Amino acid sequence: MKRIALFASGSGSNAEKIAEYFANNTDVEISLIVSNNPKAGVIDRARRLHIPVLLFDRTTFYDTNRITELLVSQHIDLIVLAGFMWLMPTGLVQTFPNKIINIHPALLPKFGGKGMYGHFVHEAVVAAGETESGITIHYVNERYDEGQIIFQANCPVLPTDTPEDVAHKVQLLEHLHYPRVVADVLAKQP
Repeated sequence: MKRIALFASGSGSNAEKIAEYFANNTDVEISLIVSNNPKAGVIDRARRLHIPVLLFDRTTFYDTNRITELLVSQHIDLIVLAGFMWLMPTGLVQTFPNKIINIHPALLPKFGGKGMYGHFVHEAVVAAGETESGITIHYVNERYDEGQIIFQANCPVLPTDTPEDVAHKVQLLEHLHYPRVVADVLAKQP
């Protein structure tokens, strides 16, 4: 059985869609939801879905190996970032090479990097007069949004679209594609 750890800092809608996608799959288990935010909505979603939650603070994440060691001890096959806002520590990336994936709410390499998440991305897309936006699913390395791209999907940005309109279109793409891409990535692992 393949085991997934979902990392999320916010509401957790992508985490929930992924958990629902694999709910009846006997070959894949969402073993753990990991969060750095004790007030994150993903915690309530995890409880409803009967998925264990691990909360941690910045010191534990960056100054110890406890999270990495726990993921190894849980035999995690894939780490899926679903709205997780912190940069992955080097030790974690090295322990799980090509086994950490992220979704970004824009078509990388545009509108990526530190500070480019959520509404900041959508505001920048609209301000730049872009005619399209979308999602990028990529492997995670030690730098924000610079890992190898696995998948992209786009949506139009109309001249009348607000950042909220773009956010809605992008979220629809996330929910449609992220669970399937997670399954594809797992299927390619030895």
